[in-house]
Formats: sequence, structure tokens, C-alpha cells
Amino acid sequence: MENSHFYITQPQSSVEIYLPDGRVIRGDRGKEVVHFLKALPEWDNPPIVGAIINGELRELTYPIDIDSRVKPVTMADSDGSRIYRRSLTFLLEAAFEDIYPDWRLTIDHSVSSGGFFCQVLENESLLHIDLKKLKDHMLELVRQDIPFTREQVPLSEAIQYFKDHENEDKVRLLKYRQKDRLVLYNLDKHRDYHHGYMVPSTGFLRWFDISSLGDGFILQFPQRQSPTKLLPMPAYPKLLTTFQRYGRWLSRLGIESVGALNDSISSGRIREVILVSEALHEQQIAEFAESIVNHSNQIRIVMIAGPSSSGKTTFSKRLSIQLLAYGILPFPIEIDNYFVDRDKTPKDKNGEFDFESLGAVNTQLFSEHLRKLIAGEEVQLPRYNFKTGLSEQGAIAKLNKDQIIILEGIHGLNPGLLPNLPQDQTYRIYVSCLTQLNLDRHNRISTTDSRMLRRIVRDAAERGYTAQQTIQRWESVRRGEKMHIFPWQENADDMFNSALAYELSVLKPLAEPLLRQVPFGVPEYIEAKRLLAFLDWFLPVDPSLIPDNSLLREFIGGSILKNFQLWENPSQDDLNY
Repeated sequence: MENSHFYITQPQSSVEIYLPDGRVIRGDRGKEVVHFLKALPEWDNPPIVGAIINGELRELTYPIDIDSRVKPVTMADSDGSRIYRRSLTFLLEAAFEDIYPDWRLTIDHSVSSGGFFCQVLENESLLHIDLKKLKDHMLELVRQDIPFTREQVPLSEAIQYFKDHENEDKVRLLKYRQKDRLVLYNLDKHRDYHHGYMVPSTGFLRWFDISSLGDGFILQFPQRQSPTKLLPMPAYPKLLTTFQRYGRWLSRLGIESVGALNDSISSGRIREVILVSEALHEQQIAEFAESIVNHSNQIRIVMIAGPSSSGKTTFSKRLSIQLLAYGILPFPIEIDNYFVDRDKTPKDKNGEFDFESLGAVNTQLFSEHLRKLIAGEEVQLPRYNFKTGLSEQGAIAKLNKDQIIILEGIHGLNPGLLPNLPQDQTYRIYVSCLTQLNLDRHNRISTTDSRMLRRIVRDAAERGYTAQQTIQRWESVRRGEKMHIFPWQENADDMFNSALAYELSVLKPLAEPLLRQVPFGVPEYIEAKRLLAFLDWFLPVDPSLIPDNSLLREFIGGSILKNFQLWENPSQDDLNY
């Protein structure tokens, strides 16, 4: 049967890209996608820095050779913000090497208001004039609009390049790379790898600042919610001290980069690393308990808060055990039982119930009950029925004279939770996974990535969620943290860093099979692919080596503390064991 509608022909000189909203842009075949997207009236609002082309994340320099489905990636998107920050880091690195070729720069950790804390390894404190000189040079490189050029080279060539430039941490990391090639980026005479895509040129990097902080400085960049503005930089002395303390721990272990961690695994020294890491955790928890005991005539409530997958539950139980060893019996209260009835729950901008808002908690009843318990009075605790959305009557409680209340929840540091409670009667602890272990001195490991990998593994084992489902929910989780947890973190009396130097090597063999099941074509595929590429840098560690009381067991399973519960209202004789 003859069909005249189909025939062989030559390719046209033009191609089309199809945007998610139905618009179509036509342009020359083989041109970079940036030229197509610049035709959009919203090209710079917010700035477009990448694109998802036929289901894959691509740089703006990616050529369009066939008709394609294209979704712009802006600085307001998670992938776009990473592209921008990664490129800005390379700009800083290049400018720093131009001005201070004999000093070594390190990117240490993130700052919640949008920035990276940076230091000079030789412990040289940059003067204000030095920072101004550095910023001015970065601005000049931006003005010149120098391209970031991408090349794929043999791994041996990359290793030799970093040896010649005395970048030992990069050499150690690349020693364990399984692939025989590596992508390097060039900026003028500077060369490095950066574990992800870049903007096309320095001209895209218009929004940043540099300011002095302690013995280092902050490289500030925009947050996703305001992609072309820099937010005010608050002081964060307690968080900075916590990061620096963990950095000293890693130095003590001899593990300050992933390459060093891989060395310890390949040499059979990982058992020592695990045991010392766990001992450092236990030492700090014991210090918290001792501080509580030393002020037990005043402290009546210990409030524990932190973002998702920080290990708050295991931390609370281990702290309770330490207090029991001192003869003090903690009394746990769940803030979730004080939720208001469903019809009184506030809603978010999408009209969905906002259970993470402080308005979802009956703070008046909560405050009244705690006041009565501290005074030795009996109270009828509520119990929230999550199926009906109604508050019901719970157990009757009365504290013994020496009991201390343990509260765990996201609002634990919010002053609005217990506004009338005297400050000296509370002890507030902020728990978070604040890793200082980086791939190398220019490529940091996101604390958010560590927590998300913990959650992916735990959700699969305990809740039956796929990695795709966990990734899908993560954006909402992060939004709640930024609104209800991070603004109050400096209200803590102490901070506990739940990160473990070895944990990503343990999570690797558990997370990788889950991430590989995320199907191509769904939005979560790109994030799963990124996490797989990240985990590829780690050698695996057998989870059976982890102690059964480790905080990491909360996520990988097998915790001896899972069913640990405190007694309710025992007699004093019960404590005299």
C-alpha cells in the first residue's frame, strides 16, 4: 500500500525546542541551547543557568542537534542554584590563585543565609584590604565575561596535573576513581574539576559578596527564594564553633577529605575510624548530660530540635541513658500530641495543612501543662489521633521531684513555644548533621545531601517508600526547615553534630540500589543520578561493622535503642539500683 506521507529527506537547517508551557522556539541546528533560551522574555527573571533537555540536566552550552523538549533551569531551582554556586566557587578559586599564588584556599562549610565559609590553610588571616582586593578581582573577571570551557581528559593526565600543582587531596581522591577519564573545567589559565555543570561564562556570576568572619571569610551568594539578592548575613558563632570542633575531630582521625577516608578503608584502618568516631559522639553526649546534672537544681526541661534525619531520636535516647547513669530519670513528652484539631490547623500558600507551623500546636495548653508538671502538679496529657485529626485524653502524669522533661521536636528552639517559661529552667540542644568532610578543599559535601541519603535508606527500610517518593517529598521538608528550624538554631545552649566521618561509605551500598530504581523521565531521576555520581567517589564499608547503639543505626537499621523506652513515674527506689 503506497503512503506518500513518509519519505527520506535531508535534515533541515533549523530545529525546534518545545517548552513545558507549550511555547516553541526555532533556531539553527547545532546551536547551544543558551541561544534558544535567550529569546524568552523571562530569560533573566530569574536568571536561567541550565536546562533539562529530553529528560537530562544539561549545561547552557549543550548543542541542540534535534528537535527537543527543554525545561529551563533557573537560579530559583535546586539544580540551578547548585550550578551557580559551583561556578562561583571556581571563580573564587581562580581569583584567589591569581592574587595569592602561595596560599591555599579551602571551602569549609555552608552558611544558612546563603554562603560558604572559607579559610586559608596557612592560617594567614586576610586583612580587610586583602578581601577587597579579592572581591574587586572577581568583579573584574565577571566584567570580562570569560568562558568556562569543558574538556574530558584521561584520568592519568588529570592526576599528573594535580600532582604538578601540589593538590595532594585531589590526587588521593582520584586514585580511587573507577572511570578512566575525567571532566576538567578551564577558566583562563586555571584548571579544576567541580563535580557538576557550570554556567557558560563568568558574566553570569553577578551576585556575590565577600566579608570577613573570624579567622576566615564568607563567600556570599543568593538564596533560591531571592535569586538576585543577597540576604543579610547574621552572626552564627555557635554553629561556626560546632563546625570547627568537628574539623578538629577529623584532623585527629587523619581524615580531612574523602581521599583520606578511602585510604583508611583500603588499608584496613576503617574499624579504628568507626570506633573513634563513635567514641567522640559518646564523649559529647556525656558532656551534655554532665552539664544538665550540674544544673539540675534549675533545669527542668531539655529541649531537642533539629532538621530532618539528624538523628534526634537516637540522640535523645542516648542522652537519657547518660542521665539515668547519674540517677536522673528523664520524662519524655511528645510535642506532636499537642496538635490542635484538624479544622484549626493553619494552611500553607497552596491551601494544604501546614503541620510544621507553630500555629499547628496548642502552645497555650502545652505551656500550662509544663508549668504544672514542673510545680509537681498532676496533669491530664493529651493524645493526638492522627486518623481523626482530633485531640483526645491521654495518660495522667505527675513528675517526681528530680525528674527532667525531655522534649523533642522541630519547634524546640522557637521562643514562641514556651514564651512564659524562665530561661534558666530550660536546656536547649540543636542536633544536625554538620559534616566537615569534603571531597577536596574546593569541593564541599552538602550537609543536606548527607541527611537526604540517610532518609532515603531509612524510608525504604521502615516505611516502604521508594527513593523517588523520598526525593519528591524532600523539597517540602527543606521548606519547613528553613521556616521553622534554621532561624532559631543560634538559640541553642549547645549543639550536637550528628555527622560521622565514615557514614557515607556505609550508606553507599544501601542507597545505590534504591537510587538506581528511580525511572528515567520522572523529575526525581535527575536528583537520583546526581546522588549516584556523588556516591561514586566513596569506597563502600560493610554496615555490619557499625556498633548497634550508633546514631547511624537509626537509618540503616539494627539499633539496640529502637525499642528503648523510659519508665513512667517510678518510685525513687527504682532509681537506687
